[in-house]
Amino acid sequence: MILPRSLLLAAGLSLVSLAAHADLLTIEDAQVRAVPPGSQASAAFMTLRNPGEEDVVLVDAGSAAAEVMELHNHVDVEGVMQMRKVPEIVVPAGGSTSLAPGGLHLMLIGLTAPLEEGEPVEIELIFESGDSQRFEAPVRQIMVHDHDHDHDHDHDHDHDHDHDHDHDHDHDHDHDHDHGDHSHSH
Repeated sequence: MILPRSLLLAAGLSLVSLAAHADLLTIEDAQVRAVPPGSQASAAFMTLRNPGEEDVVLVDAGSAAAEVMELHNHVDVEGVMQMRKVPEIVVPAGGSTSLAPGGLHLMLIGLTAPLEEGEPVEIELIFESGDSQRFEAPVRQIMVHDHDHDHDHDHDHDHDHDHDHDHDHDHDHDHDHDHGDHSHSH
């Protein structure tokens, strides 16, 4: 009776130690792209940092938010950027790998529910070593492909305000001009 209990305890301790060891990576700036209701796919972005002395190889990922998760990259095929599934993502020892729009990312395919902005999505990373690591990534609005686009969006907002002002001015000017033309042709 004592032997199985101690074996169980040892197994329990090794599971705890495996869980602690499973955090092979430090995950920063994790986020899942908000998509319109009815969309079937989204993408997750983050920076994966490897504080260890050996490369960490990510081979799969999973989430309850999607039927399937795949590792993807954007590659240049004869001058055209195409999204391709990749078998693994390597995070070098003592280094980091960025998963960002227009590059490596995790694809969520067959969304199981609408992604609500601000809500956390639990993601599990699965490594070549057999270890896994879970974390949560909030759903956020992310501009596709272009990080500068986000800046343009803010700038555009200011520009809209100016544009309204210019537009009213132009509208009055055009109206006078049309009226002038109309009188002239009449």
